[in-house]
Amino acid sequence: MLTQGDDYPIHQTAEPIAYSGTDRNFYDRYFFNGYQSDGSGFFAVAFGIYPHLNVADAHLSFIRDGVQHCLHASRLLAMERMDLSVGPIQIEIVEPLKILRILVCEHEGISADLTFTGRAFPVEEPRFTRRIGPRTFMDYTRMTQNGHWSGWIEMDGVRVDIAGSVGTRDRSWGIRPIGVSDPQPSVPQQIPQFFWLWSPVNFADASLFFHINADQTGKPWNSRAVWCPDHAGPAGQIETERGSMSLTLMPGTRHASSANLIIEADGQPSRQATFQPITTFLMRGLGYGHPNWGHGCWKGELVVEREDIDLSVITPGRPDHLHIQALCKVTLSTDGQTQTGTGILEQFIIGPYAPLGLTSLVAD
Repeated sequence: MLTQGDDYPIHQTAEPIAYSGTDRNFYDRYFFNGYQSDGSGFFAVAFGIYPHLNVADAHLSFIRDGVQHCLHASRLLAMERMDLSVGPIQIEIVEPLKILRILVCEHEGISADLTFTGRAFPVEEPRFTRRIGPRTFMDYTRMTQNGHWSGWIEMDGVRVDIAGSVGTRDRSWGIRPIGVSDPQPSVPQQIPQFFWLWSPVNFADASLFFHINADQTGKPWNSRAVWCPDHAGPAGQIETERGSMSLTLMPGTRHASSANLIIEADGQPSRQATFQPITTFLMRGLGYGHPNWGHGCWKGELVVEREDIDLSVITPGRPDHLHIQALCKVTLSTDGQTQTGTGILEQFIIGPYAPLGLTSLVAD
């Protein structure tokens, strides 16, 4: 089947763009978040295309007065991957790798017009490849970029200007679990395990990135730290695998009350960053782990729904509340000099993890 994408010189196989290899779990995804430097006004957007499930979905979620407001949308993809809209939510690529715009037409009282401008060239993270026994669990590539925001979000007639906000966007594509879970379990069966931290930080004139995926013993299977001055190209980014983050968990939870990151790189001074969480954002607001709006699930030809989550009464141990982004104040020390910034500590910890004394699936 020919689609709009076939008129662009972007083919990777001998097939039309509508097809992405043979794995039903192939996906292509956009993610954005933003916040003021004082930690207020958090918002996020996600947009996913699932070519072999023939589904596209999108989400806008933001926090106001202790409530996380969400707009979810899902539609039939109809094999057209160049249509970057799902119901009222649309992404416009103004300048590739630098400027993107998100438009949300009014639906159930929510609308928005948001423009992201990158601070430097995107960081290409190491390829994420993970198998459980013989089965491929993940195999994808991701790029990450910090930036500045302009625009507004309106809810129930109240418009808030987000000018001056900073934040992060990423683009990832490849294979990871999407849609309905596979009914055939991996064998031999074992307690599911996944340890993930991601911490992009915005400072006055530079960005700091760190992520880690680790097994239950604490051994990383994908990790990278990057120091990226504003306007830097790929050659100006300082990358290293010698980064480590320690967490102090809030009692009875798998969420951090604080974190400490140490980064070493050849020819560079040691950098140490402390993270102090301010606000918790539930990733279920963007479909991650959502019981009704999971990524790639078939909802119908077009379905749009508003959801409002009172953050004062959430249960931290609930499976759909485990995956969070904690907005943090970050203090960076380098050669005795300190500076402060604002960033995210994304946390998703399931199953055993020896360095933190975790032994069960979700509760210890």
